[in-house]
Amino acid sequence: MSKFRKQHMAIPWHELVEQDSDTRAINASLKEKATLVGRMGLSMLSVGTGAWRVRASMNKVSRALGITCNADIGLLAISYTCIEGGETYTNSISINTTGVNTDKVYYLDLFADSFAERVDKYSVEQFHSILDTIMSAKGHYNAWQLGLSAGFACAAFTFLLGGGPIEMLCALFGAGVGNFVRKKMLERHITLFANVCVGVASACTVYVLLIKLAEAFANIPTAHQAGYICSMLFIIPGFPLITGGIDLAKLDLRSGIERITYALLIIVVATLTAWVMATVYHFKPADFEEFKMDEKLRFALWMVTSFVGVYGFSMMFNSTKKMASIAGCLGMCTNTFRLSLIEFAHAPIPLAAFIGALCSGLIASGIKKEVGVPRITLTVPSIVIMVPGMFMYKGIYFIAKNELATGGMWLSKALLIVMSLPLGLICARILTDENFRKSS
Repeated sequence: MSKFRKQHMAIPWHELVEQDSDTRAINASLKEKATLVGRMGLSMLSVGTGAWRVRASMNKVSRALGITCNADIGLLAISYTCIEGGETYTNSISINTTGVNTDKVYYLDLFADSFAERVDKYSVEQFHSILDTIMSAKGHYNAWQLGLSAGFACAAFTFLLGGGPIEMLCALFGAGVGNFVRKKMLERHITLFANVCVGVASACTVYVLLIKLAEAFANIPTAHQAGYICSMLFIIPGFPLITGGIDLAKLDLRSGIERITYALLIIVVATLTAWVMATVYHFKPADFEEFKMDEKLRFALWMVTSFVGVYGFSMMFNSTKKMASIAGCLGMCTNTFRLSLIEFAHAPIPLAAFIGALCSGLIASGIKKEVGVPRITLTVPSIVIMVPGMFMYKGIYFIAKNELATGGMWLSKALLIVMSLPLGLICARILTDENFRKSS
């Protein structure tokens, strides 16, 4: 029986520096300085942030060390050259997979921001030890907590899409089980396609089982099958879709294209799995039944479910309770405003999405210093709930049934919204961030 061997070998960072050296980092060799720059970038890359922030963090470390760095950044790899005087050091490093961890983004930001103050006090080895501590930190939530967060987020998403209490309850259990299963598979390092397929299949199966039981024992009408797709919306990769769009805006084409491709892979695998399960269970996407509700009550419930949805998604990104609460309040305001534009002002959905994302970006820029957390930990979770997962699923579903015109229509709607969301954040950054606004 063959022994499993990792395809991506870990980089022995500590072996690249002199273990017993007490030389301060500012006086270290170019090779040792370059290891810090590279590891800083690779650490930021591994927690899901885009090339713009990765490069910014590498530049902060490089400037403090008195060297020049030029980097080519992708989704999983960085090629970079460090220059000091007439000497150069070039390296190419990579990670085996990507994910999102906003808590580590926060601590890595603190590390980069305070690096210049400590560069003449700490050795390269000591800086590597600090990064060891940051990167080895365990997540704040275990599998069942992440299952609950996904369940409540998808239940909130169901209401925002027009579903009622029955669809919300079934989506809660379906998404909860699906994300729990996926988290367990991730803990065992199961590959991307497999964990997405099994997670979505689990969520859909639980939803179908609950609806069938309700139909059999409580005479629930089949119209409640419409909420089926809401049970797997926890899988929609809003983070890489949005950071990919921001990278494209800064002409980081490699990173932007790779991130969007990664997100599309997940979307295609997830929606095809949901379609296969729907075919097996004889389910089909349908519109939710309209139900009458007082406008003030609807508005209040929009606010509550928007908060719950964003809070739940933030937990899935490993945000602390403080980060999740702030992002939840931000999303509660901007998503409710977006829905109001659609419902009461009859604004086009893509335009409303753009305005919602723009407001999220502007508010986050205004409060980031007061709340003390990175802007990205607020903006992206607050607009992930605006990503049109149901439109994407319907597009794939109808195309798979050879109804190309209908499928194309739904995919076109989804594409316009997905384009509008990062554009809103980009405009907010251009208006509020001089470093982002200029091309130098």
